[in-house]
Amino acid sequence: MKRLAVFVGLHLIGVVAVILVVTGAARPQTPMAAHPVPPLTAQVPQSGQQPVPIVPPPPAIQSRCEAASLAWLVGKPRTAIPVPVDLSNRRVSCTTCPVTQDYQPDRTDILFDAQTGLITAVKCG
Repeated sequence: MKRLAVFVGLHLIGVVAVILVVTGAARPQTPMAAHPVPPLTAQVPQSGQQPVPIVPPPPAIQSRCEAASLAWLVGKPRTAIPVPVDLSNRRVSCTTCPVTQDYQPDRTDILFDAQTGLITAVKCG
């Protein structure tokens, strides 16, 4: 019986050690250095110094979702959906049909009512 208790105790210690290593709890946590955010306004130069330029924000990422341009389809029959050149960014399904729940911001989802065939929603995702 004593051997079983030692075996269980050693097994428990091993499991706890593995959990600590996997979760990273055994590593010392070092705080990350804070990086100052550059100012968006120009600083007034002191005499003899060059002015600091204003840094423009990065350009917005262009989305390939066509929901805004296809919003006119809501209320129309599903036969009015134009055939896209690139099929990889468009999904047409009925409101009661099973679809994957993954969110893809570039994809255009067109939903229609299965009984009436009318488009009920056009959205990104």
